[in-house]
Amino acid sequence: MKNSFYTGAALLALTAGMAQADGHLIFPIGEGDFNWDSFEAFAEAHDLSGQTLTMTGPWTGLDAELVESVAAYFEEATGATVQYSGSDSFEQDIVIAAQARSAPNIAVFPQPGLAADMAARGFLTPLADGTSDWVRENYAAGQSWVDLGTYANPDGADELFGFFYKVDVKSLVWYSPEAFDEAGYDIPETMEDLRALTDQIVADGGTPWCIGLGSGAATGWPATDWVEDMMLRTQPPEVYDAWVANEIPFNDERVVAAIEEFGSFARNDDYVNGGAAAVASTDFRDSPGGLFSFPPECYMHRQASFIPTFFPEGADSDFFYFPAYEGQDLGQPVLGAGTLMAITGDSPAAHAWIEFVKTPIAHEVWMAQTGFLTPHDGVNTELFGTDAARQMNDILLNATTFRFDASDLMPGEIGQGVFWSGMVDYTTGADAADVATMIQERWDSIQ
Repeated sequence: MKNSFYTGAALLALTAGMAQADGHLIFPIGEGDFNWDSFEAFAEAHDLSGQTLTMTGPWTGLDAELVESVAAYFEEATGATVQYSGSDSFEQDIVIAAQARSAPNIAVFPQPGLAADMAARGFLTPLADGTSDWVRENYAAGQSWVDLGTYANPDGADELFGFFYKVDVKSLVWYSPEAFDEAGYDIPETMEDLRALTDQIVADGGTPWCIGLGSGAATGWPATDWVEDMMLRTQPPEVYDAWVANEIPFNDERVVAAIEEFGSFARNDDYVNGGAAAVASTDFRDSPGGLFSFPPECYMHRQASFIPTFFPEGADSDFFYFPAYEGQDLGQPVLGAGTLMAITGDSPAAHAWIEFVKTPIAHEVWMAQTGFLTPHDGVNTELFGTDAARQMNDILLNATTFRFDASDLMPGEIGQGVFWSGMVDYTTGADAADVATMIQERWDSIQ
C-alpha cells in the first residue's frame, strides 16, 4: 500500500457529480452497498417536518462539508432542517452559549473532559433510556464507549450524556513494506514478537526504531502516547482510568513501570535512530523519514494515523497494530481519540439526531468519502475509500478496550505541561520515579 489513506480529495471530486443526481444527497438513496434499510426504517419512525436542528462543533472546512453531507440524509428522512456551525474556538463558544441559555440542540465535543464538566453543571441532557445497552451491543469494545460517555449529573449521579461518532486510532506502527520484505521481517502479532523483532534488527546490523519528541512548545507529547499505550498493555483499563483521574498517584509503581517500558525502547542507543540522545531533539515530523532511506535508517515508527502527512512524497508505507503482550492477557487495547455528540438544547429533533447516528447509514456516508473511522460493527467496511482506512477501522473493530489519550483528559497544566516536559527529562536521562514524583507534586499543587 503506497500511502493511500489520504486520497479523500479525489473521492470527493468523484462524488460531487453524484450529488447533482439526487439534489443535496451525495449518494442517491437505494444505490450502492449502503445500509439503506437502516435509513428507511429511521425515516418511517420520524417525522420532524418544519422543525430545525441546530448543531455546533470543532469541524470546519472539509470536515464541516462532510458532516453536512451526513446531515442531508437526516433532513431527507425527517423533513427537518439542520443548521451546523463549526468553530475553531468551540470549547469557549459552547460554554458561553450554555451559560447564556442559548446553546444549540447538539454539540460535538472533541474530547470528554469538557462534556463531563458541562454535564456536572447541568448543561447537558441525558441520552434516552436504553442508549447504553445499544452502545454495548453495537460498538466494538462497547463498554469502553459507555464509560467514556458517562458523567456525573449535578446531583452526582452517573448518566450517559455522550455518544461517540468519528474516532481516531493512535496504536499504530508504521513501516516500509519494501524494507521489511527485503530484510525478511514478518509483522509481529504480540508485544513479545515486537521485542524479538527489535532485537533481530539490531542483530542484523540495523536500527529498529525512529522516535522524535520535538514539537516546538509541545515537545514531549509523542512520548506521552507511548506511555499511555504501555499503560494499556501492562495494566487493566480500570487502572488506566484511575491514573487519568489521579485516583492513583502519578508515581504509583505501575505508572513508573509503564514509563520505563517506553524507556526500554527510547533510551537504548542500539534501538533508536541517532541513539538515545537524539530522541528528544528530533522533531516528530522529521523522525519517520529514516523509514524510507536506502538503506533504512530505521524500520519502525509508532505514531497515530495522521503521520503519513509528513512522509516523503510517494513513500511506500504501511502500518500494523501496536500489539499487546500475550502474557498479560489484557485483550486488544486501542489508544485513540474521537468526537462525542451531546444534547445541549433539549428537543425532539435532538433526540432524533442521536437515534439517527445509531444507524449504519449515518456512518457509511462519511466513511465512504474520507477521514472517518467508527467502532459501529453494523457498517459495511467495503465502503471505505482506501484499503488503509479499512485496515485502521478493522483495528478499531477488533479492540476489546478503547481508551482516550490520557494527557488530553488530565488537567492542562499536567497533560499538556509537566507530563510533556517530564517525558523529555526522562528520555534525556532522569530517573522515571523522580520524574513521576515531580509530576504528582505539580498535580497536588493545583488541587
